[in-house]
Amino acid sequence: MPELSALEVLSAIAKTGSLNAASREVGTSQQAVSARLTSIESQIGVRLVTRTTRGTRLTEAGEVVAEWADQVLDVAQRVDIGLASLRAERRSRLKVAASHTVAEQLLPRWLVSFQAAAQRHGGVAPEISFTATDSEGAIAAVREGEAELGFIEIRGVLHGLRSRVIGRDELIVVVPPDHKWVRRSAPITVRELRQTPLVSRKSGWRLLLGADEAAESEDGDQPEPAAHPLELASAAAVRAAVLAGAGPAVMSRLAVSDDLNHGRLRAIPVAGLDLRRDLRAIWMGANTPPAGAARDLLHHIATSR
Repeated sequence: MPELSALEVLSAIAKTGSLNAASREVGTSQQAVSARLTSIESQIGVRLVTRTTRGTRLTEAGEVVAEWADQVLDVAQRVDIGLASLRAERRSRLKVAASHTVAEQLLPRWLVSFQAAAQRHGGVAPEISFTATDSEGAIAAVREGEAELGFIEIRGVLHGLRSRVIGRDELIVVVPPDHKWVRRSAPITVRELRQTPLVSRKSGWRLLLGADEAAESEDGDQPEPAAHPLELASAAAVRAAVLAGAGPAVMSRLAVSDDLNHGRLRAIPVAGLDLRRDLRAIWMGANTPPAGAARDLLHHIATSR
């Protein structure tokens, strides 16, 4: 099948009657037009053009092929217009699924500054809708095509997904200022934390701490974790419960940074426990983020971080 550029040259020769005029029609040199014509004749094995002193004319076969070329070029133009429309729609809309920490603490600020940046450059920011879920829900939404872009906060291998680190966070143990742990000079131990009833959003040591495996105490024992009787639906509810004296909690530093700065809550160090974590953007497909609004948003996050 001849390339579209060769068919375009043949169509231009049919319309203009000369190689020189055809070169002006397609916006290239006469030498390039002649080379493409030679290429298409060699490829299909049929002479398409006869050159005379009065100009260039198509052979009978050339007239037939030129008519077919016009049909192919017409279809190609419609496809090109359709693809441009799809690209424009992809740039104008974006569905995002984000873990609760990212959705509550970071995404609103990113979206506001993204919209402001678009307006400063005379453009229009895409329409972005996002769903707040847990990291597993964001992964599922991207895999199932319900979201083009996801934001997660858990460790582990992301089979079939691409990712990029867009920030960092840390899980910390927080208590009110009058809690007994505040007066300690030494960090608490993992054993103590495991045996303390905690205010939580999800029961269970692994989900609570976002760790891949249960942490061990210094002597290698793994005492059974205490029951977590107070399980709440949101980080805001957990924070309020801790402030009310319901007990310690393991929370995102991002979620309680203001309380820490103003002394309403205190962070308690835990010996031998590292709960720092990367915040990641995830998507399906190639190594680079999808072209359009998704890529534009990630570029904005990276440059404004």
